[in-house]
This record gives sequence, structure tokens and C-alpha cells, in this order.
Amino acid sequence: MRVFHVAPDRFAELADLPEALPAAGFLWISAVRSEFDAQVAALQKHLQRWEGSPLVDLHVSDLLNPQLPSHYDYTSWYDLLVFRRLVAGPAASNAEEARAAGASATSALQGIDTSPVGFALFDHVLITIHPSDCAIPNHFAQRMAGNGAAGAETRTPLRLPGSPADLMLRMVNHVVDSYLDLRRLLTHQLEVLQAALLSPKSRFRDWPVLLESRNTLHLLEDTCEDQQAAVQEWIDSLEEWPEPADAGARHDRELLRVRSRDVLEHIERVLSHVRRLEQSTENAVQMHFSALGHRTNDIMRTLTVLTAIFLPLNLVTGIFGMNFDALPLIHTATGLWITFGLMAAIGIGLGLFFWRKRYLSTRG
Repeated sequence: MRVFHVAPDRFAELADLPEALPAAGFLWISAVRSEFDAQVAALQKHLQRWEGSPLVDLHVSDLLNPQLPSHYDYTSWYDLLVFRRLVAGPAASNAEEARAAGASATSALQGIDTSPVGFALFDHVLITIHPSDCAIPNHFAQRMAGNGAAGAETRTPLRLPGSPADLMLRMVNHVVDSYLDLRRLLTHQLEVLQAALLSPKSRFRDWPVLLESRNTLHLLEDTCEDQQAAVQEWIDSLEEWPEPADAGARHDRELLRVRSRDVLEHIERVLSHVRRLEQSTENAVQMHFSALGHRTNDIMRTLTVLTAIFLPLNLVTGIFGMNFDALPLIHTATGLWITFGLMAAIGIGLGLFFWRKRYLSTRG
């Protein structure tokens, strides 16, 4: 568990939980889910002393639940936001380096991580609970420290967050923007699948991978919709906060509204992209079956034309194969060649006729 003191003009990492809140700024407490579970009792005591109320037991369970969807809740003392991230895990990163169609797509889809990040927002305390592999706290700690050493008290030219809500929205926005890396990866893998699906020289056999891709996109869409609903509820709750009397505080409140709407807009862009990928996959499947039907029609048309060409030839051979002695040309030396020439003329003539009609053309 890491504890930071964030003030308008300074950023410092503390060795332990302080007995009292600092006179200026706020506390940021960042913990891995397992650390939070082990130290929740001590943290609850400090929250009771600092803010007058600990976390509700149900909210503690929510913060410890790795399967919880994105959602927003609140009490009289604090707000709770659980936000599922969208990042490419190690399996997906390795898949990006590989170029094999089926195996690469499978690894990419299985490597998508949607672990939740929890935020408990008090007036002067922000608690973030995250997975062990989450780099967001370290990223923001290094940025706010200025020199990359998040362990010493440092003055920095970067604009530090003015409130716990400001820092929370910055981290949520960073979580949403991290989808850009995943977007490029998913787009590449789906392009590989679509190229194999529409290739006229290969028979597509990766249907399980394609179905898994569609299921994963549905899952991502559900995740983004939960994110959108959670942020929208936060915005609605923010509108119900009492308007501060101080002009500076009102300005900060308006900045929170702007940043919240910006986060919501980013989520909507992510959701729109996921839906475009879904539509693109559906269109590729429909184009595959259309192309397959078109190739089948071409094959059947060619076979029909060949049958039509050989049908009169079979008639000629059937006539001259009848067991009659008075058939013409059967008793002359040139009868075979005359019949053969007639059959060749009929075959070539019908072939040219059907070619002019484009029944034998690959362009239809």
C-alpha cells in the first residue's frame, strides 16, 4: 500500500498512513487488491478518524471482487466508482509479434484483460484498488513526482490535481485511452481473419476463432456500455452536489464537469469503434458466403454450358451408333472424318456462341 500527499504545489509519498489529514491538499492511497484485503481493518480505522465514516462492508466486497462490472454508487460520505480497464495482456502482446492467422488471433483475443479498478472518493481522501499488474498508479506517481522518483518530496512544474475527484477522473481517462493500443491489436487480428475469410485461393477453416472473435467483441461492447453507464451516473451525481460559494471552487467544479464529459466522450468513441469492428466482422462473414455462392454459381454455369455443348455431340454419336445398315457415310472411307469434322464444328460453334453470351466468362 502506497500513501501520497497531493497538494497544489507539492507531491510527496508518505511512509505510512498519517494520524491526521494534512492541512492542505488530500491523501491518495493506492493498493493492490491483495494488500487492501490484508490492511482493510487498519484503513477503516483511519477513515473513521479522517472522514467520520469507514467504507461500507458491501463496498469493501465490491472493491475486492475481481469480476465486478463497471458501476457507480455513493453514500453520504463518499462516492464509489468501479471501472473495468481494457488492456492487452502478455498473451496479446506476444500475438502482435506473431503473424500466423489462426494462432495469432486466438492469442490476441484471449490476452484481453478487463480487470476492474476501484475508486473510493472522499472529500480529502482518494483510495484506488487495482490488480497487481496495473501500471496506472506508478504512471501517475512518477508524472506527479516530476523527476520519476515517487519517494521524495518534490516541487514540480506539472499541474497537480486539485482534488481527489480530479485525480480519479485523470486515471479513468487514462484507462479509457489505453484502449487505443488494444484497438490497433484487435483491428490487425480481425483484418488477418477477414483476409483469410475472403481469400479465393484458400478454404477458410478457422470458424472457431472467428466465433470467438465475435464473442469477445460482444464482451467488449458490454464492458464499454457498463463504463458509459457508470460515468454517466457519476456526472448526474456531480450535478447534484451543492454549488460552492467560492469562485475558485466553482471554477474547479466546472473543470470536473468538463473532464467528466470528456471521459464520457472517450468511452463513447471506444464503444463506437467496438461496434464498427462487430459490423465489419459480420459484413466479412456475409461477403464470404456471398463470394462462396458466386463461385458455386460460376461452377454450375460452366458445367451446364459443357453439358449443353456435348449434348448434340452425344446425339450424333448415338445416331451413328444405331444398329442399321443403311445409315449414310458408314460405308465410305471419308465418313469418319466428315462426321468428326461435323462434331468439331458443332462443338466449336456452340462454344463460341456461349462465349459471346459470356456463359463461359469469369466476369459473368
